[in-house]
Amino acid sequence: MTKIELSPDQREGLLKTLKARFEKNMSRHAGLEWAGVQAKLEANPDKLWPLHEMEATGGEPDVVGYDSKTGEYIFYDCSTESPKGRRSVCYDREALESRKEHKPKNNAVDMAAAMGIELLTEEQYRELQQLGNFDMKTSSWVLTPERIRKLGGALFCDRRYDTVFVYHNGAESYYAARGFRGSLRV
Repeated sequence: MTKIELSPDQREGLLKTLKARFEKNMSRHAGLEWAGVQAKLEANPDKLWPLHEMEATGGEPDVVGYDSKTGEYIFYDCSTESPKGRRSVCYDREALESRKEHKPKNNAVDMAAAMGIELLTEEQYRELQQLGNFDMKTSSWVLTPERIRKLGGALFCDRRYDTVFVYHNGAESYYAARGFRGSLRV
């Protein structure tokens, strides 16, 4: 991950956006207060770049929890649909390199690493779906267990018929309506 420091204007704009989203969606983080989140962000300015990247690619990051063991706030991409700036990607570099033609521009695993975030796991994806209805028209790659990946597959999820579904596909596949969601701990 390339560490890039935000300009004062970018920093202020991002914090303003995050605060407004936090206050608009209190049900995602009941019992938490923005002052604590902001203090943590100010104490960890290196976490602002990943949040900026989540925002810039359409993820609409928001606080979804607090880990009392580590003292970290947990951010997930909370955009209604899979983030627009992260769609039409295959699962990982191996999958990208295995395609002979019609290669996508990127892959989910490398993009997440470059942004400084983690792909949501299936469990985290299900937690997110408890906070609202996400991916009603799109789908999102999720972190795939190594045993599945070794066999050439990868997992993705979506919500249809008021149910969260987990599917499999060849890791090299990509679709205009499939991207990925990430998480960040601060």
